[in-house]
Order: sequence, then C-alpha cells, then structure tokens
Amino acid sequence: MHKKPHLPTKTCPVCNRPFAWRKKWQNCWDEVVYCSERCRRNKKVVDN
Repeated sequence: MHKKPHLPTKTCPVCNRPFAWRKKWQNCWDEVVYCSERCRRNKKVVDN
C-alpha cells in the first residue's frame, strides 16, 4: 500500500479536520463540503 500525497484535500467546517478526495466524490468534489455524513448532519450546530 502506498501513500497518495497528490490527492486534493479540504477542511471540514464542522470538525475542522482535513479530509482527502475520495473516488466516490470524483464527479462532485466541488460540492463536497463535509468530511462525513455525521458532520453534514451536524452542520446546523455550526451555522448558528
């Protein structure tokens, strides 16, 4: 197994952790904002 340092990353606004591109997001990376479904559900806590 080898590391993939060339993958783009973003920072999740809910947990403030960086997360890397995943193949399941290859067609919608620009719309991806949260690192996980859990953070997406908790976004209303941060929006206040």
